[in-house]
Amino acid sequence: MTTTDTLASAAISEHEGVRYLHFNTRFVQGAMRLDDPFALELDYVQRMMGWLLWRPVSEMPDGHAVQLGLGAGALTRFCHTVLGLRTTAVELNPAVIVANRRWFNLPDDDRLCVVQDDAQRWVADPANAGSAQVLNVDLYDHECAAPVLDSEAFYADCREVLDEDGVMTVNLFGRDADVLASGHRIAASFGHSHVWLIPQLVPCNTVVVAVRRARPPSEDELSRRIEDIEQRLGLPASAWLRLIRPLSALN
Repeated sequence: MTTTDTLASAAISEHEGVRYLHFNTRFVQGAMRLDDPFALELDYVQRMMGWLLWRPVSEMPDGHAVQLGLGAGALTRFCHTVLGLRTTAVELNPAVIVANRRWFNLPDDDRLCVVQDDAQRWVADPANAGSAQVLNVDLYDHECAAPVLDSEAFYADCREVLDEDGVMTVNLFGRDADVLASGHRIAASFGHSHVWLIPQLVPCNTVVVAVRRARPPSEDELSRRIEDIEQRLGLPASAWLRLIRPLSALN
C-alpha cells in the first residue's frame, strides 16, 4: 500500500489548448481541453466509457458512478456533469485532489464526492458493497510501469462494489503490464464470458470491460445505443464495437 509520504507531487503543463496533469515525469496522468472542459480529450478515457454499450444511462436515473484514481478528473467531470450521475472519486494523493480543484474544473456539489483514501481499502469496505452501477479503475503511480492494484483479490472486491447489473472498466497500460494476465485475474471473479477487451489500433492502453451479469443487448438495441452515444455524447461507439474482443476468444 502506498503511503502519502511517498506520493509524487502534481505538475501542470499546457499545449495547444489542452491542460495536462503529470507527476513530474513525461507521462501524462490526464488532460482537459480548456475550451471544452467536460469533453473526454484522451482516446483511452473515451474507451473507458465503453460500459455504455452494456448499460446505458437511461437505465440508471439514480445511478452511481465510481472512479478509482482521479487523474485529471475527466471521467469524474463527464459522469457527474454530462451524464448527470451521482459520482464518487477515490484518490489517495492529496496533491491530485488539490490540482483538480484548482486547475481541472472539478465540480463542487452534493452529487459529487471526492474521497481521499486507498482504493484497495475503499473497495474492501463492506459499506460500499453493491453501491455502484459503474466502476472505472485507472490506478497508476508516477512511473506508470503497470497498474498499482492488479490482484485477483482487488478485482474480487471491485466486483462486490457493483450492483447485480454493474459494469467495470479498467485501464491497462505500462511497460510491465500484461494485459492478458490482468484479464484473467479479472475473469477469476467476473467469469471469462463476462470480460471484454477494447484495445487501441496502435498498441498502448487497453481498456477491459467486465460485467457482473452477462446481458448482451439485441442487435437492434445495440444499434440504438450506438446512435445515442455518438449523437448525444459525441463518443465513437462504432469504433469501440469494431475493436471489442471477448477475453474468452484470446485464451
